Amino acid sequence: MKSFLLLLVLCLVLTVSSSNCYAQTPTSLELINNAKQYDGKTVDYRGEVIGEVMVRGDYAWLHVNDGIIAIGIWALKTMVQDIRYAGNYQKKGDIIEVSGTLHRSCLEHGGDLDIHALEIKKITPGSLAIQPVSKIKAYLGAYSVILVLLFYALKKFLQGS
Repeated sequence: MKSFLLLLVLCLVLTVSSSNCYAQTPTSLELINNAKQYDGKTVDYRGEVIGEVMVRGDYAWLHVNDGIIAIGIWALKTMVQDIRYAGNYQKKGDIIEVSGTLHRSCLEHGGDLDIHALEIKKITPGSLAIQPVSKIKAYLGAYSVILVLLFYALKKFLQGS
């Protein structure tokens, strides 16, 4: 009985200790609401690159949106060379993970909250976004063309009389 109980405890310990635990990256809302706590500390932040990557000399600005709010990222130009897509209406931006120092009120960049990147990893590449045309818009467009053609034909008919 003792050996069975010991075996059971050993299995339980091995099962619990073998599970992988990963830390959650904080959301933009958590970083903004707790900016005082994170100020000057290294944070990990993950999201979609949106807008444009704006190169400024040896550095670049980019905005990363985690689905809630976008946060500005200041990085070496060499760190952003792998970013191919920045999200907009035609594209889904690359998903990246940034590890860097959060500045609650960055004096170097006008007092805004930003992250100075130490490392950037591309998690998922972006792509062109296919926007389907809604059926209502397609019908309205077709009816508008038909209506214009009918008015044009009516005008020609009335001018000919």
